[in-house]
Amino acid sequence: MNFNYHIPTKVLFGAGKLNELLNENLPGKKALIVTTGGKSVKKYGYLSRLENILTEKRVEYVLFDKILPNPIKSHVMEGAALAKKENCDFIIGLGGGSSIDSAKSIAVMVNNPGDYWDYIVGGSGKGLPVKEDVLPIVAITTTAGTGTEADPWTVITKEDTKEKIGFGNEHTFPTLSVVDPELMLTVPPNLTAYQGFDALFHSTEGYIANIATPISDAYALKSIELIAKYLSKAVKDGSDLEARTQVALANTISGLVESTSSCTSEHSMEHALSANHPELPHGAGLIMLSEAYYTFFAERSPERFVNMARAMGVDVNSINEKERPMAFVKALVKLQEDCSVRELKMSSYNITKEEIPSLALNARETMGGLFELDPYKLSIEETIEIMLKAYK
Repeated sequence: MNFNYHIPTKVLFGAGKLNELLNENLPGKKALIVTTGGKSVKKYGYLSRLENILTEKRVEYVLFDKILPNPIKSHVMEGAALAKKENCDFIIGLGGGSSIDSAKSIAVMVNNPGDYWDYIVGGSGKGLPVKEDVLPIVAITTTAGTGTEADPWTVITKEDTKEKIGFGNEHTFPTLSVVDPELMLTVPPNLTAYQGFDALFHSTEGYIANIATPISDAYALKSIELIAKYLSKAVKDGSDLEARTQVALANTISGLVESTSSCTSEHSMEHALSANHPELPHGAGLIMLSEAYYTFFAERSPERFVNMARAMGVDVNSINEKERPMAFVKALVKLQEDCSVRELKMSSYNITKEEIPSLALNARETMGGLFELDPYKLSIEETIEIMLKAYK
């Protein structure tokens, strides 16, 4: 047993917690607020509430509101240039994972020279060390999906080469995160489901990863339990604050899993899908892959799959011992049915069957490191096989 544990983020969790930002010492005098080009943070008043809090605290701010659902490198560079020009000394990510991830990447590039991709490990990235200070990051999440408010990771797509790669280090943890489930009540049912399954897979992948630790295991199983119990309730009734709160908790815990373990190759495969088809929501892509992916690994990591089935509420002792690992996959499919996402198809997003081999290769070339963390080492042929089985 040998592991390190480092999570320096202060988390304000619970309904109404955005208001408590008034009482916090923010890490600077002038913020770049990073959010999406969508309407929700403005329409529902989340942005104006943040602006009022900053004004009351006499903190200046500049708004950068161009982030896409699958964020891109050019916006990272544009946001960093704006922050530098305006002399911002910290970054606030307001919104879902795309806004907060972009805030982290922008925070890296304000003081560091060159191009963001110079620091990326994998694909065409140069893997250079980040030598200059990363600006402090404040995360205010309005969705429950990525866990990015509690981990150092950020995922950005280099749009010209269609490479979607994760990045992070000890300096890209948010300094402060606000997880207020009241900000999530307006998320529509389909996005609630996509985001919830993303959090689920952060936890299931982190649990089967070969670098899992006793701490990440404890986080992962709790996150899996909460999502299995509450996600369908949040999908069916978005105004159910109890369900929203429990799913938000599961999501933040999944970020802690990401901080103490890792994703596996399921995420590499999905990144290849949505890098080449950016209209595909990340969580939807993971759902499409999941049954084939976990069916493949169930017999190769049986004890872990039995534990995950148990966390999902399955009475595994009533099942034949040989069939117990697949009980998790059956519970996963049932949850997808309950959340009305069982019928998602790659073909609905213009992904063709003929593309699958090249997408599998993209997954391995851009985020090959996650394949090394699988409980079993996949060949390229097996990667293609999983993705073809997931195709419909």
